[in-house]
Amino acid sequence: MSDLETFRKETHEWLSANAPEGVIGGITDELEGVWGGKKATYANPDTKVWLDVMAEKGWTAPTWPVEYGGGGLEADEAKILKQEMKALKLPAPLIGFGLTMIGPTLLRFGTEDQKQEHLPKICRGEIRWCQGYSEPGAGSDLASLQMKAVREGDEFVVTGTKVWTSYAEQADWIFALVKNDPSAAKKQEGITFILIDIDDPGVTVSPILLISGKSPFCETHFSNVRVPVKNVIHEIGAGWTVAKALLGHERTMIADAFGAVSAPKKDATRSFLSGLAGEHLGFDDGRVADPVIRDEVAALEMATRAFGLTVQRTKDASRAGHQPGSESSMFKVYGTELNKERNELMIRILGPQALGWEGPGFADDELGMTRDWLRSRGNSIEGGTSEIQLNIIAKHVLGLPD
Repeated sequence: MSDLETFRKETHEWLSANAPEGVIGGITDELEGVWGGKKATYANPDTKVWLDVMAEKGWTAPTWPVEYGGGGLEADEAKILKQEMKALKLPAPLIGFGLTMIGPTLLRFGTEDQKQEHLPKICRGEIRWCQGYSEPGAGSDLASLQMKAVREGDEFVVTGTKVWTSYAEQADWIFALVKNDPSAAKKQEGITFILIDIDDPGVTVSPILLISGKSPFCETHFSNVRVPVKNVIHEIGAGWTVAKALLGHERTMIADAFGAVSAPKKDATRSFLSGLAGEHLGFDDGRVADPVIRDEVAALEMATRAFGLTVQRTKDASRAGHQPGSESSMFKVYGTELNKERNELMIRILGPQALGWEGPGFADDELGMTRDWLRSRGNSIEGGTSEIQLNIIAKHVLGLPD
């Protein structure tokens, strides 16, 4: 038996013996599940047990070094772990920006002290992170940010506002870009990447409501917040380098969550067609009678499958130590468009029943579909607008002139 076959057998046995019954068949969506943090609550106690068991094993971050709380697995081993979890219908024990964004960034740019301070807490689900990039006057043109960081001895005094800070009201820490040198010759210079405790005096968070009726987004205000200089990642004034690297991880994460192949997405489409949409569709020998709808569903599933395999290749390369590049912009554009197309198709099938907002005459799942469609309109804005991503693709992937 090869080493990998042995690993697969041992992994299957360990998961079977240690996974609580209450998590089997649980959520596997990239943006749903246990985020951890000081403010976390667990409606299902087994999800906390699952988190703790996997964290002790190092398998909340299976490819991270063991000394930082990870599992120290090779890329092939991590892939097998994911396959065996899927086979046993086990959800990820932990998700969130700590694992997908700031963690990989710290592994690349952080000092040893910073890694020892933050990475084990991420792996154990003790700290939840959010992102502080966009500002009211600096969205697509992120380098125009104005949040100030004035140095006073061993501290920076931070003042300004960040917007679209997803899940900030539930987060414990925020990684943020600040302007430490407004006189820099280029606007990308004089920017610093820094870590801030949201419980520090002077930080306030205000949730933002979207047209879908709910939102993970917040506006986060900083009023003379004192942040230790030791919280700077990489170098003072060199934050743009760190920021771009982290965006590669973010865009791959968004693409994977919104567009890549996964059982929940496929099952959701099929159950929609046979369930909720069944009231609006005719069926012929168990299949949708309308050939146009059949073609659209088939095209969507083929595109999702192909895209998922492409994203998976990049994720495998990342586990092998390769940093995501400009191709993450392609994933982000295509993934968000797939999600919008999926929601558009479902809404078209519902017809007038997709126009409800509340009250009698509409089922809860119909209203949920309407709100999901409204929410999907923001996919092409968050994480970098599609227009900006297309510019990046043209310049850095295709090599087109400015």
